[in-house]
Amino acid sequence: MQPSDFSPNSAVDLGARKAAMEREAKQRAAESAGRTNPYALNIDESNFQNEVLQRSMDLPVVLAVLAGWSEQSAQVETALDNLSARSGGNWYLAKVDSEASPRVAQALQVQSAPAILVAIQGQVMPLAQGPADENQLREGLGQVFAALAQQGMLPEGHPGTVEADGEPPVAEEGGEPEPQGRPVDVQAQEALDRGDFAAAEEIYRKAVEADPSDTESKSRLAQVGLVGRLQHVEPESALTAAQERPDDVDAQIVVADMDIYRGEAESAFDRLVATVKRTSGDERERVRAHLLALFDVLPPGDPRVSTARRKLTAALF
Repeated sequence: MQPSDFSPNSAVDLGARKAAMEREAKQRAAESAGRTNPYALNIDESNFQNEVLQRSMDLPVVLAVLAGWSEQSAQVETALDNLSARSGGNWYLAKVDSEASPRVAQALQVQSAPAILVAIQGQVMPLAQGPADENQLREGLGQVFAALAQQGMLPEGHPGTVEADGEPPVAEEGGEPEPQGRPVDVQAQEALDRGDFAAAEEIYRKAVEADPSDTESKSRLAQVGLVGRLQHVEPESALTAAQERPDDVDAQIVVADMDIYRGEAESAFDRLVATVKRTSGDERERVRAHLLALFDVLPPGDPRVSTARRKLTAALF
């Protein structure tokens, strides 16, 4: 992407991409920490038809429309995750990020998040909007499932209950089990749950300093750091600055980060390689180091990284 290609729609797309990447970062940390819910799905325009409407032909799908900035959304999401994880697969939880997928939220006629809907046999019906705790959600969903069972809308053998046995689980002595996974991922997940990306980045930074061969932590460090750097960037202003000041290292670095957010890795890499060619001394080294750090955002072996490395070598020598 070149600066001249920028349009107001690009700012909207970048904002959606940022929201989606924040959720993805939290999801990756949760997976490593052993905290994933096997019956939860992240939904956007690309998979709504198959993962919600089509899946609802066999099982109820509870749709949660959430907003990343909303504490109420976080509370509702946690409560629904707890209930869904104990459902035994009797229903699925579909999470819609209203910032990342505004068209889905609009199609569902959701005015504000959090909002909860239920899909069954291809039909979507509203259930609740606003804050709710786990007990309230258990009761509300229980009433819906019981009504669906009476109407014969649930599959044969479905218990018509929220949890697998229909009863709230009894906590084991000693409280909740310790999360599984690498300790560094558990710590980072706790920080991400608080919305503290800076703390999560520092946790991964220390892990990499302690073990430079820890490629998994290095990748997480790059991803979480990227999210944190762009929290307060205004896309149009950043692109204008980069266009007007091609020799401004800071301006070019910000837009390269934006390109990565937008999924345009080649543009990000080419922008920084071009900046390397125009700079020297400490500034050139700073651009080179930032480019190397961006390589870690992509999966190991990504061909775009190999191509960019060759271009960087040519630019340096």
